Amino acid sequence: MKRILKPVTYILAAIYFLLDAVFMALARPISRWLGRHLEFKRLRAWIRSLPPYPSLALFSVPVIILEPIKPLAAYLAATGQVLSGAAAFIIGELLKLVLVERLFHLTRDKLMRIPAFVCVYGKFTEVRAWLQATEAWRTVRALSHAARDYVARAIARLAGGFSRLVTSRD
Repeated sequence: MKRILKPVTYILAAIYFLLDAVFMALARPISRWLGRHLEFKRLRAWIRSLPPYPSLALFSVPVIILEPIKPLAAYLAATGQVLSGAAAFIIGELLKLVLVERLFHLTRDKLMRIPAFVCVYGKFTEVRAWLQATEAWRTVRALSHAARDYVARAIARLAGGFSRLVTSRD
């Protein structure tokens, strides 16, 4: 039984990390945009003033609160509410990753003073590097770039058609 469950566990873990990596690719630009456009100077100053272990506690709050959305999304999908489940999963995952990204950006120096965090972060970066070296990751990246380029061209065509429509009415 152990020989059967071990590969299944590895496959499920790889799928989980692949999904997180895909969502992180979406969450980073959102997080950067929020960091540039939303001013929370007092909140940022408070977060940066925290010592290492309270920073770690704050860093873990979005994960603790938003990670249970995944089983909820699976339940919704299993009960026939596929769109609701997908929406809950996507929104919950993006919100979690955006919050974690912003908090990590603000508290990274403090978190790196905690030996256990440094160890876990090192393992995380190793897994991420391994994942990004896989053929599956390269395929997903190529598909996402192709989709992004397609959407950009479609928007440009729509904008061009709209501007021709507006100038023809003048």
